[in-house]
Amino acid sequence: MQPTVQTLLDRPELALTLLTPADRLAAGALAAPVTWAHSSDLADPTPFLDAGHVLLTTGTQFEADAGATFADAYVERLRKKGIAALGFGTEVIRAGTPEALVAACDAQGLPLFEVPYPTPFIAIVRTVADLLAEDAYARHTWALAAQRAISLAALRPDGLSATLAELSNRIGAWVGLIDATGALDREAPSGALGQPALGEVVGEARSMLRRGQRASRTLVAGESTGDQHRMTLQTLGGGGALRGVLAIGDSAELDQAGREVVTSVIALAGLALEQNRDLDRARGHLRSGLLRGILAGDTALAERVAAEMWGPLPAAPLRIAVTDAPAEHVDRLIELLELRVDERRGRLFFGRDEDRVVLVLEAGDAAIADELAAEFELPVGVSDPVAADGIARAHEQAMRALERARESGSGVVAFDEISRQGVLAFLARTDARAVALATLAPLAEHDAANGTDLVATTRAWLEHGGQFDATARRLGVHRHTVRSRIALAERLLGRDLSGFHARADLWAALLAVG
Repeated sequence: MQPTVQTLLDRPELALTLLTPADRLAAGALAAPVTWAHSSDLADPTPFLDAGHVLLTTGTQFEADAGATFADAYVERLRKKGIAALGFGTEVIRAGTPEALVAACDAQGLPLFEVPYPTPFIAIVRTVADLLAEDAYARHTWALAAQRAISLAALRPDGLSATLAELSNRIGAWVGLIDATGALDREAPSGALGQPALGEVVGEARSMLRRGQRASRTLVAGESTGDQHRMTLQTLGGGGALRGVLAIGDSAELDQAGREVVTSVIALAGLALEQNRDLDRARGHLRSGLLRGILAGDTALAERVAAEMWGPLPAAPLRIAVTDAPAEHVDRLIELLELRVDERRGRLFFGRDEDRVVLVLEAGDAAIADELAAEFELPVGVSDPVAADGIARAHEQAMRALERARESGSGVVAFDEISRQGVLAFLARTDARAVALATLAPLAEHDAANGTDLVATTRAWLEHGGQFDATARRLGVHRHTVRSRIALAERLLGRDLSGFHARADLWAALLAVG
């Protein structure tokens, strides 16, 4: 333990006498850590002192006519500097301790002790130095023992959990690991950090993971309920490939020695997660190979291997979901899917397909697609339900749905949303927009120049099957007005819209421009 003012008072060989009544001092004043002892008779020694020092003086600065004003100012300077205590050596320059100094220390809450003539100041300085050296040695020994115990824990079957548990035990604080998906992976002691503090820690960890840069944060969690927990969060892994976040509760053990122990745990945890990452890569290559077989209709081998590694393949009816796998998200994306496979044994399979991820789902379990779109802001395409022999067709549907989802940047698009609009709507949204704009340009330009509604009228007329009366009711105009507008549109377009092909082509153009 680091020496305190009380430690010095309790040393019988020093024979120090406390002059400021202990019950009148602030709570913890005598338990304040002492970082050094220094002697000075300057009227203002504070430029040569630091907080936590004990100042020793023989009182030369207290001249015979120095009264309460001088003493009050002197003590105030010491208190503002953060001096732990003042020791006055008697019978050297003057007999006893000046009453004005005792009164000033008492009034301002600065511990004051008297040093008898037989006790040299060097004895106090040496005592403080010896105690500091003992404390440093004890902390060094503690750190070595803790690091040894943590290293041995890392060799156990579940080395990462054992390492975190040992760290928690050594520092007497809660320790948690948030994985790359932003979920609490493990903690020690289990359940020791309740809500809402745990939710705030996980939320901040997710924010750090999304930024993708190595960082550390200090967070005071649980302030809203008064159950405050000061937490330190540290990312694991390299920038752009973060593997998780280590969260550590506040502890008196987290001095320099304690931080060295934490640093070693961060290194061990990072190593363990990188080893898992290498294993994940190998598993990923295996998944990708099996996926190619599944998409080609050869499921026999995939079923045997998947059953041994992850559980059975999803049962028909099935859906295929496809999403992009950008480099900045791919590690977190794959790790999240691995967790969901464990949760849904037999109801989910996935694999990499170049720069995409393909999921094989049970037809009624499409929630994972929504989760991927929301968590990573990705476009996701989902097929219609198919039988086991329709996987290739479902993959093609999912790819077309993914193309539609990319148009909005992110979100889930199901293939049946496209199929309900018909084949013409799908064809119109591929690469026909420029052609469509050119086709409709005569109508749009006439509307802009003359304030007419030829585009809107033509769209409504086609939607109502070319019926003038129904279109007129829809637009709130007379049917002759609709007839005259369509006739004008025919002249501007140079087309006879009485035939099916002309109407279909114009409808496709309207769909293409939205």
